[in-house]
Amino acid sequence: MATVRHNVVVEGLGGMLGDQLVFKKDKAGRTVISYKPDFGENRTFSAAQQAQQEAFREAIAYGKSAKDNPVYVEKAQGTTESAFNVATADYLHEPQILDVDISAWHGEAGQVIRVKAIDDVQVKQVTVVITDESNTVLEQGAASSTDGLWWNYTTTQAASGTPKVIASAQDLPGHIAKMTK
Repeated sequence: MATVRHNVVVEGLGGMLGDQLVFKKDKAGRTVISYKPDFGENRTFSAAQQAQQEAFREAIAYGKSAKDNPVYVEKAQGTTESAFNVATADYLHEPQILDVDISAWHGEAGQVIRVKAIDDVQVKQVTVVITDESNTVLEQGAASSTDGLWWNYTTTQAASGTPKVIASAQDLPGHIAKMTK
């Protein structure tokens, strides 16, 4: 990508030129030049394209409603993005659980289960559910944020047999990622 500085031809230019080029100015004051988009009258969209368009519509609605959230405002400060852009992108990116560390847990009360979760903006909440072999919930609760990406859950009761640990992470828009150990 070429960068042109102090060019009297494009300085302050905006709109369309010759029904071919589009000139826009971004938040940082840069002039962006692109081809005019071509939207054919009879174009059809695949199911995947329609699903992506619907997801983007939902993201735009979320971005409009959440643009005043202090988390998004702070994340946008000092960048070329607005809080609306940050919120919209956050809606389109779900959180991820990178690891569930059960090495310090031996089925006894008072032991720690660690969950490593990440999101492009913020992981809002991490919960841990412990079930037995027949998927009966033995205990569940919220983990607390510790250092960086790690969250700790301290067990409250003993679990016998072959229990399962199900960790879930939720981001600000409400998307949930899960991992089972």
